[in-house]
Amino acid sequence: MNIALLPGDGIGPEVIAQAVKVVNAVGKKFGHQITFKEAITGAAAIDAVGHPYPEETHQACLDSDAVLFGAIGDPRFDNDPSAKVRPEQGLLEMRKRLGLFSNVRPTFTFPSLLHKSPLKRERIEGTDLVFLRELTGGIYFGEPRGRNEQGTKAFDTCVYSVEEIERLARMGFEFAQKRRKLLTCVDKANVLATSRLWRETVQRLAPEYPDVKVEYEFVDAVAMRLVQWPKAYDVLITENLFGDILTDEASVISGSMGLMPSASIGLKTKLFEPIHGSYPQAAGKDIANPLAAVLSASMMFEYAFDLLDEAKAISDAVNLSLEKGVVTEDLADGEKAYKTSEVGDWLADQIARA
Repeated sequence: MNIALLPGDGIGPEVIAQAVKVVNAVGKKFGHQITFKEAITGAAAIDAVGHPYPEETHQACLDSDAVLFGAIGDPRFDNDPSAKVRPEQGLLEMRKRLGLFSNVRPTFTFPSLLHKSPLKRERIEGTDLVFLRELTGGIYFGEPRGRNEQGTKAFDTCVYSVEEIERLARMGFEFAQKRRKLLTCVDKANVLATSRLWRETVQRLAPEYPDVKVEYEFVDAVAMRLVQWPKAYDVLITENLFGDILTDEASVISGSMGLMPSASIGLKTKLFEPIHGSYPQAAGKDIANPLAAVLSASMMFEYAFDLLDEAKAISDAVNLSLEKGVVTEDLADGEKAYKTSEVGDWLADQIARA
């Protein structure tokens, strides 16, 4: 297994280091030969070579079987609206060039952490849903974009093709067939022409998947129902901007953004990353929660290598760490807080002994 490592910025290197410990433990336990190649991206790459997604990094991703990615972002760029080069440009370029068209974000609960969610226990207990967010189209990539000559108006263009919608929708139908056979298409078809194309395309495909029940909901209604009754959903498909917002909303159901992994499925490779940001305030302090990065490694074994026992070994270790309170300060609730590196060591040791 050849795995590209893109630690990125902020806490990215720290949490990815723990994922590497866990992956190595799994490799040793199950007899896999695993090779890592590290590459730079984001603000770290801007500082080093002036570009947030260097050609060498792109080639490392192409040469790999899977990519483990940390996080990007730096306040230096967030606070400078005039900056010509930004870390986030590297992320968008990476998605586009690797053809990472589908972001897979599961949302589930941990029995020992239900009290950490801002939502009532009875509303969230048993939640198990997954978003498929289209990742390379929509308003983040559409042209034209910019400002008028006077600088008094700005514009972004939302563009979608049938091909872009269909490939994501088919993946959604296939996911639903393996789960509870319920698919929700999230759009704004009462207002947006692109959303009407989404709905038309999904309606055309639906007869090919007669075992899947399809529901169509406006994005504002989904935003409301996600916090009222998340258990009503199974697989949700949606466009780039809506998915960006809704998946962050869904992440609080679990009680911590630091717990949620994700996968980006593409034409050329598969990338796995925690959904949290770079959290620069915690960088270098050994306090960041590594569990989302570790669970992203679990998703990697499942989605990139189809190794379900290896994936389960990681998720079982994470669940046990939560039950036993081997957690970082964000989950400690006044009890002992473990360092990021200590959690990684404990997980790797647990996998070796299990």
